[in-house]
Amino acid sequence: MTDISRRSFLRGAAGATLALPWLEAPAAALGNLAKSPAKRMAIFYVPIGVVRRAFFPGEKEATLPKFVGFNEKNRIKGIKYPVGFSPIQWTPTLGPLKELQEHITFITGLDRTFQSGTDVHAQCASCFISSAAPFTIKTSAWPLDRTLDHLVADEVGKDAPFRTLEFSCNSHKDNKESIYFDNISWYGTGHVAPSMRNPRAAYRRMFQTSGNSQLRNITDLVLSDARSFQRELSSSDRHKFTEYFDSIRAIEERMVKLEKMRAELKKTPLDEPAEAYLPRGEYIRLTGDLMVAALQTGLTRVATMMIGPERWDTPYKYESLFDKPRNHHQMSHNQSKFVEDLEKVDRFHMEQFAYLIRKMSALKESNGTTLLDNTILTYGSGLGDGATHQYTKLPIVVAGGGGAGIRPSGKHLNCSDGTPLANLWLTQARAMGLELPRFADSSGAISQLLV
Repeated sequence: MTDISRRSFLRGAAGATLALPWLEAPAAALGNLAKSPAKRMAIFYVPIGVVRRAFFPGEKEATLPKFVGFNEKNRIKGIKYPVGFSPIQWTPTLGPLKELQEHITFITGLDRTFQSGTDVHAQCASCFISSAAPFTIKTSAWPLDRTLDHLVADEVGKDAPFRTLEFSCNSHKDNKESIYFDNISWYGTGHVAPSMRNPRAAYRRMFQTSGNSQLRNITDLVLSDARSFQRELSSSDRHKFTEYFDSIRAIEERMVKLEKMRAELKKTPLDEPAEAYLPRGEYIRLTGDLMVAALQTGLTRVATMMIGPERWDTPYKYESLFDKPRNHHQMSHNQSKFVEDLEKVDRFHMEQFAYLIRKMSALKESNGTTLLDNTILTYGSGLGDGATHQYTKLPIVVAGGGGAGIRPSGKHLNCSDGTPLANLWLTQARAMGLELPRFADSSGAISQLLV
């Protein structure tokens, strides 16, 4: 067996390791050229719900809701869609996905059941991918059980260096809320799976170094091995390797840029913490690039990415939208005053989701498919609306997944009224290879999504 056939990592000083993506020559040496790519799963969680009139077709002229707190009987009665598939009507918030239509299925009609007695925002985040039936968990005030990502990882993540990876785009330190507002991934009731909230921390965990070498870029530490390895590759593999190596170097450069910006902000008298002034889109895309690199190289098969926390008072700098940091949660409680700004924030989040779709669809795998083809990537929020706090008719988009058992339709799939969100998770779990009779409060799989 040649040296090249054994390669899964580049190695450098101080124990530095850089995982490698799929390359043709090493795979051929091992007889794995035609091996099917691994199935992956990723969750892209958006907090505070959405402005319905700009997200859901047919609700453009709906009366803007006032803040009414939470009422578990508060169901939006808007437009009735036909059950099943129909063409997507491209609303302003869905607009960034239009050119990516072939990769997605837009899903409506999915509900979660609220368990009375606990905070609406904490529950919608912490239970989003758990959805246990109300009052079935006796050791918690929340209907919170082992989340879908960990159940799936039990099946598909056994051979990966990390069974799961949890990413968060919230690096604020002035939190006043409990962990339930700021985490969607749980090993089990009361046992949070801690998120990596700083791109540098995620980078160090993924590409291990030790001692003072943590201050150096991984691409510098493994550069000698990279040059040696590259000489052994075919022309097509060299191109793919160079593209990958350059992408990691670009991540490093962007991290340094953000770190320098944060350091300068900390020296400046500001009304808000320095983190509030960091460019939001760049922070999200950088975190997303790290998640994609982990999925591409097989560091993990299952990942979650929380775009922001629920009910957090510290604002963010949406750099392409507003001159100053804005508070998403506070705006959501006064839609009549801030509706246009909120709609911009919703579209902004969808643009970041579209960015990940494009990036993953450009990464080729062993059988000619793409990383996106082999990843079930789900956009969603635990609220259907940020002002009314209703748990019904949630905003959901599923991208990719054709090679992982979920075929993108390019259409709008409306489920019948009262369909549990857990039906989607059961469907994805089965597509990923789990033989589950049910999941949480599910009533059955969504057969239209299965390949």
